[in-house]
Amino acid sequence: MEADEHWMRRALEEAQKGMGRTAPNPPVGAVIVKDGEELGAGWHRRAGLPHAEREALADARRRGNEEKLRGATIYVTLEPCSTQGRTPPCVDGILEAGLRRVVYAAMDPNPRHAGRANRVLGAAGVEVTSGVMEEEAKRWIRPFRKAMLTGLPWVIWKTAMSLDARLTRPPGEGMWLTGPESRQKVQALRAEVQAIVTSGATVRADRPRLDLRDPSYLEGRETPWRVVATEDPLSLPADAPLFTDAWRDRTLVVPRGNPEKMLRDLVEERGVHSVLLECGGRMAGSWMDAGLIDEVVAFMAPMLTGGAVPPLEGKGFDEGCALDEVVFERFGSDVMMRARVAKRGEAGK
Repeated sequence: MEADEHWMRRALEEAQKGMGRTAPNPPVGAVIVKDGEELGAGWHRRAGLPHAEREALADARRRGNEEKLRGATIYVTLEPCSTQGRTPPCVDGILEAGLRRVVYAAMDPNPRHAGRANRVLGAAGVEVTSGVMEEEAKRWIRPFRKAMLTGLPWVIWKTAMSLDARLTRPPGEGMWLTGPESRQKVQALRAEVQAIVTSGATVRADRPRLDLRDPSYLEGRETPWRVVATEDPLSLPADAPLFTDAWRDRTLVVPRGNPEKMLRDLVEERGVHSVLLECGGRMAGSWMDAGLIDEVVAFMAPMLTGGAVPPLEGKGFDEGCALDEVVFERFGSDVMMRARVAKRGEAGK
C-alpha cells in the first residue's frame, strides 16, 4: 500500500497540471511503473485530446520503454474511461499495451460509467485496485464531480478586504487594497476556472478586466468566460474592457435575478464546471444566502480603511455555512485564507 500511495501521489502531481484546462472533462494524471521504475507519465491536457492513460503510454514509448510495458502497473487518479467519446476508451489502450495491474484513486462520478472499468479490465484478467488516495483525488475533480452530480458548477468566491472588513479605501487613496503578490495569486485563481462572474454594478464602478494577464496561464487554455449579471444591461459602459478587449467575444451579459439558473446554463451550454465570483458584498451575500458558494478565498490587507462597502451583505447564515479545510498563505504583506463552505449533504464534497 505504501508503494501504491507513493506512485498515486506522483499521478496526482501530473493531474494538477491540467487544472483549469480540461473542462468539460476533469483533470487526470497517470504514471506507469514496473519494478519500482517509472516508465512513463502523462496528464489530460484538454477535452478532445488523449486522456492521461494514453499520454502516459505514449511517454513510455518515447522513453524507449515499449517492451517493458507488458506486465507493468498504471496509476491513474480517476477510473479509466471505458466508452468511446471524442477519444477511444482508455481501457482498450491499457489492454493493448499488456499492462498487468490498474490502480486508480476515485471512481467515475458519472453513474453510467462508475465501476465499468473494473468489470471490463477484470474480465480480461487485469488486476484492479481502487480507492488509493481517493479523498485527495476527489478534491482535484470537485468541479467535475459537482457538475456531474448536481448540474451546478463549483463556485469560488474571491474577495479582498481591509482588516476592518471593507472593500474600499477613502477617496484619493487608490483602488488597490492588496499588493502585487496577491494580485498575481488572483491570476492563478482565474486560471483554475472556466468562468468569472461579476455584477453590473462592479463593471460600472470599477471597469474590471477579469482576464489572464500572465502569458504562462494562457498556454493550453482559453481565457475564462467573463459573465456580467445585471438587470440593466443598457446601463453598462460600452467602452469597458470586458466589451472592447481582445477577449470581448468571451464576455456574456445575463439576467441577475436567478443565479442558480444562470449557473446551470453555464454548465449545460458552455461546459463550465468551475466559477470564480468577483463582485461586491450585496451580490456575494445573496449567493451565500442561496447556498451557491462552495469555497471562499479571502485576501486580507494590513490596513484599516473605514470604507463604506463590506465584502458580504447577507441575511445571516445557519450553522451549515461553517468553513473547513482552512488554509492560510502569505503574499507580501497580505494574508490569504482559502476554505471550503461546509454545507450539509454537499454532493461536490
